[in-house]
Amino acid sequence: MNYTQGLPADFFQQPTLQLAQSLLGCLLVKETTEGIASGYIVETEAYIGPEDRAAHSYNNRRTKRTEVMFGEAGLIYTYKMHTHTLVNVVSGPLEKPEAILIRAVEPYMGIDLMQKRRGTDNLKNLTSGPGKLTKALGITMEDYGHSFSTPPLVIVQGKIPDEISSGARIGIDNTGEAKEYPWRFWVTNNPFVSRHRKGTSK
Repeated sequence: MNYTQGLPADFFQQPTLQLAQSLLGCLLVKETTEGIASGYIVETEAYIGPEDRAAHSYNNRRTKRTEVMFGEAGLIYTYKMHTHTLVNVVSGPLEKPEAILIRAVEPYMGIDLMQKRRGTDNLKNLTSGPGKLTKALGITMEDYGHSFSTPPLVIVQGKIPDEISSGARIGIDNTGEAKEYPWRFWVTNNPFVSRHRKGTSK
């Protein structure tokens, strides 16, 4: 498998809700001086920009943090939440700030390195959350604004999920009707999904 070249730019130009599902099964790969670590994406959440009260860019809010969201699809949007770095795929047309949060991955390569970074041997708990996976893979704020198509952080072709489920997004309780939108997608029955909440299979 070629880790030096990510998926082409047109892959990321799918409509955001479609891209959030297409990302499932893709391999997220981070190359560092310590080595390469990777995992299959098994859970995503879509945020549909200005109209989505749960999005950082709601009402076209444009700040130093959200600036990259106004850029081309396929760019890396990292931000800090508490002490954790979270990683997103910029999506949507230019100047239409949408993004997809990568919520969980299934460990694939560099598992020893991931366990060392996370301080745990519990494989199921290693990358089953957005803050866990960035720490395990070595994704940092330095990745902000780069492209997922070129190293050191790339998304490459992986495997097609047998089944995809969808349901409400997590941790956005103060966003009115937006908290009910079924814009979280996950590989059905995958043990590395962050939380197994009620959803609908596709």
